[in-house]
Amino acid sequence: MGGFVPDPMSVASGICAAGALLTSWQLRQRALRAEAEIEHLQAELAAERHAASHDPLTGLPNRRAFYRLAATLLTRADGRTLIAVVVDLDDFKQVNDRFGHAAGDQVLIIVAERLTAFAGDNLVARLGGDEFAGLLASPTVDRRWIDHATRRLGETLGAPIPLGGRSVRVTASVGLAPVAGPAQLTEALGRADAAMYRAKSLGTGRPPRQLVDSPRLAEC
Repeated sequence: MGGFVPDPMSVASGICAAGALLTSWQLRQRALRAEAEIEHLQAELAAERHAASHDPLTGLPNRRAFYRLAATLLTRADGRTLIAVVVDLDDFKQVNDRFGHAAGDQVLIIVAERLTAFAGDNLVARLGGDEFAGLLASPTVDRRWIDHATRRLGETLGAPIPLGGRSVRVTASVGLAPVAGPAQLTEALGRADAAMYRAKSLGTGRPPRQLVDSPRLAEC
């Protein structure tokens, strides 16, 4: 019996179809690799932007990001009362000197976590070293509300911190000042900072200390 002789046209068509499938598969693979590369580059860019705007130790916004975000929040305040907060740890250098910088870093991380928990959805940042700042929404600038919030913040930050089997208590000096609008942010932070330093001047080794500074409030 004679063998089957394939039709040359059918063979050519099959080869063309196979070639088209291969080309399509190769193009698809190239597209997938390009998409993966784009995603990788986007992730790297996002990581670089985050690193440029956040403190590497605590993960909080840094000083530059704080001023930018605070100005945006004040622009969108829609009549809400916002309070600038400045926090500075008392004699923090002693923690580093006595327990080492790793322990000091752990203290800063815990303080950042406590400040974040206290602020909730509000903005908090690490300005540098052992200094933190925030912009808190307040239902009022009533003296009693601010006094209460200030005491709670001081107590929260001054609670004992566990460090490798021991407990360390780092007190905090706190200053607050209401902010009227974006143009007043720097001035309000200056008043809050001045109040914080007055609190610090009361001395160390006491329970957490706080002062409220406001044009409409007497100092505590």
